Amino acid sequence: MTANWEDKKSTFAVIDVRKLTGNFLPMILQRAQQVNLQHGICVVQSFEPKPLYSALRDLGFEHLTEKVSAREYRVYFYRTEMKTITYESGADMPFKPTAIVNYKVIDDFLAGTVVDFWELIWGKEDAALNLKTKLLLSMSNAMGASRFRQATRELIKAYSLGVTVQELDELFSLLAWNQGIGHFSSEIGPSPVFGVYKQIKKREEEGLGRRQILEEIMETFGDRNPAVNPLFKKQVKCCDVRSDLQNLPEV
Repeated sequence: MTANWEDKKSTFAVIDVRKLTGNFLPMILQRAQQVNLQHGICVVQSFEPKPLYSALRDLGFEHLTEKVSAREYRVYFYRTEMKTITYESGADMPFKPTAIVNYKVIDDFLAGTVVDFWELIWGKEDAALNLKTKLLLSMSNAMGASRFRQATRELIKAYSLGVTVQELDELFSLLAWNQGIGHFSSEIGPSPVFGVYKQIKKREEEGLGRRQILEEIMETFGDRNPAVNPLFKKQVKCCDVRSDLQNLPEV
């Protein structure tokens, strides 16, 4: 428990993300994977970064959270096990909840409220619905509202957790039934979410494995695709993000 390592927290490398507006969650996960056993990192955020807890727990970290002020939280992560994250476990699932950063731009307290809501829906430990089912339901709801950006992300996450082509076949058949042929033809068919489905189906027929298919999909339909990324960025966004990250301390 934390009593065994709390006196070491002053030695942890500090990653302060309070002023970052880009997608910093993958960066934190990458840094965490480089932390040795019985060492740690400290993440500083203006709201409690609850989505990090489960992700780093799957990497073998315990955590201790300190509320320094109304707009400063320090979370100390200490590595007690060396675990390898996988898509199937959910720890390495594509697309972290980066849209939370948008609420932080408005107000830190609003961002904290959204994080609490996110945890209730997606981080519930005794959930009756498994995560894959929730993602497919969320995808279907998004499709019904023509929120194809969200639907694309949910489909890719569900595929990383093991959803099959047969399940997707039936799901898209239901969408054609419920949304109507005209809407399906003019809106769903040309959408990025349907593009992901077609690529999955085609590449599986060609014999590719799920991991390789996911890597290809993320190249085309990942956060670099403006039709999928929920964060607004200038065209030079990649350089901007790299510049931000270069200012962070090494772990």
